[in-house]
Amino acid sequence: MTAGPLAGIRVLEVGHILAGPFATMMLADLGAEVTKIEPPGGDLSRQVSDAYFASLNRNKRSVRLDLTSEAGQARLGEFVTGSHALLVNLKPSAIRRLGLTYDALRRWNERIVCVAVTGYGLDAGDDPAFDYVIQAATGVAALTGDPGGPPTLPGYSSADNSAALTAALGLLAQIVSGRGGQVEVTLRDVMLSQLNYRASAYLNEGTEPRRLPFGAHSYYVPAQLFPTADGHLALFVTHDGFWKSLAAEAGIDGFATMAERAARREEVIAAVTRALAARTAREWESRLRPLGVPAAAVRTLPEALEATPGMIVTAGDFRLVGSSVRIAGYEPEYRPPPRLGEHGGAPDPE
Repeated sequence: MTAGPLAGIRVLEVGHILAGPFATMMLADLGAEVTKIEPPGGDLSRQVSDAYFASLNRNKRSVRLDLTSEAGQARLGEFVTGSHALLVNLKPSAIRRLGLTYDALRRWNERIVCVAVTGYGLDAGDDPAFDYVIQAATGVAALTGDPGGPPTLPGYSSADNSAALTAALGLLAQIVSGRGGQVEVTLRDVMLSQLNYRASAYLNEGTEPRRLPFGAHSYYVPAQLFPTADGHLALFVTHDGFWKSLAAEAGIDGFATMAERAARREEVIAAVTRALAARTAREWESRLRPLGVPAAAVRTLPEALEATPGMIVTAGDFRLVGSSVRIAGYEPEYRPPPRLGEHGGAPDPE
């Protein structure tokens, strides 16, 4: 089997639940050797469920260390000496108290890359920064939902997952530089950065974000969910070619240009809604996609998984969603998540 692109890269992880573990699991799927340093009681996600833990921790080693002890700190130093990077997601005070910053660890290895994933920054204190709190604080929740209803959340951990992707990128970027150092990724900054064109419209044009029915896009029309004879259909018409094909298939006249559709948004939405009511979402998807029109029936997660069996992998006793990174010539090996302390560290508690 071809070695992964990150073969030979050794990464340490100290953290709990989602953002840090997901970041390092993505690296492990690509061949990095990831050692998860867990406290005597283990990563808190072990207490959620075995399936939850497996979804974030396959392909890793587990070492159990008490980093509050001298022996634990000495063992940490040994690991740092032979590693390229350490990624931690804990409260800033805990990161400093446990000596998990570059300034604390450079004595063991000048080229170690230390990535801190926090809510607001290493110097910003310990205010709670859980996923849903960050979505509320950054304007994401206020942008989600129907205009006449309350703000809402997307139903999965978008802030943690986005921070994980960003942290993995930052870690690799600093390794490629050939220099050690401190890298910071905050959940707040990640989510603000993902509001890119919304924030730019406000900062440069004074356009305040507003919610539109059915999750409609602020620029493109029609780009939203539509009710059909059975189920909802997502359309994302971003240019006039898409509109021409949609209009011909659905029997809609007019609104030929993007500018006209934006100016006459309500008329366009009404016309499309009337046309789509004639068939089911699945029927419209089967008619529009061969024409190149971006369209999809709204599916449940079980339906989506059933439709994409190639994304489901086996890691020991667990069936999981596999890596989303495809590299020619490399097929990831999916090993089960480690048992607590499986690869050494403190002895089992009495």
